[in-house]
Amino acid sequence: MIPLRTEWQALTDTGLVREHNEDRYCASEALGVWAVADGMGGLARGDWAASAVVEAITALDRVEDFDAMTAAVADAIRRANAAVLAESQARGAQMGTTVVALTVRDRRFGVIWAGDSRAYLLRNGALHQLSRDHSQVQELIDRDLLTVEGAATHPLRHVLTRAVGVADPLELDMVADTLMPGDVFLLCSDGLHGVIDEREIAAQLDGIENNDAAGAMVARCIERGAPDNVTVVTIVATEPTLLHFGSMTAGSAK
Repeated sequence: MIPLRTEWQALTDTGLVREHNEDRYCASEALGVWAVADGMGGLARGDWAASAVVEAITALDRVEDFDAMTAAVADAIRRANAAVLAESQARGAQMGTTVVALTVRDRRFGVIWAGDSRAYLLRNGALHQLSRDHSQVQELIDRDLLTVEGAATHPLRHVLTRAVGVADPLELDMVADTLMPGDVFLLCSDGLHGVIDEREIAAQLDGIENNDAAGAMVARCIERGAPDNVTVVTIVATEPTLLHFGSMTAGSAK
């Protein structure tokens, strides 16, 4: 079976409140891997931790087997975890970062994550959240002690229960499934999903081949005050014979 083709867009912005952008992303069609890492702003050098994760992933060699490539991405994240822990010990200050990564091979995809950076899939007009936040508010939701609506403003909404650079060994979660033509993936930091809701996200991803969805979503966050760094990576899977929208990348706008 002929592999599906992928096209991507990416954008990261400091936002209107933070002084520095501690988000990092990687996007590599050559590897078939995309990732977002959100350095933890409450800890020292979250940007260093996020960079360590992204650099570990981008340093990988391409492996054609899906399971082997997915395992390689997970191993790279764990190596970054060890490096961040060692750097934290050397500096005497804890560092940490979230990570969410997408691997695509042939007609399969896998998502690996730790923390509250998210992966979404838009398929046949319906938006699905593929990742599940590793956060205290998510645990409260799971125990029916908090509603999703209440979580949006809860004082513990930024407290994570799992992240890179916090503990060894690092426990990662993963989901994998069949890749379908027309699938649209979104990887994002909480600077996006904490500001715009899933209805708005789905609307921007629908018809993405004809618009700059990444730019539009970041712009919407800016309009609403962008209290955190915002990073968006979108990936579209299409049949090789179809027309494709042009890839574009962008660095920090501020």
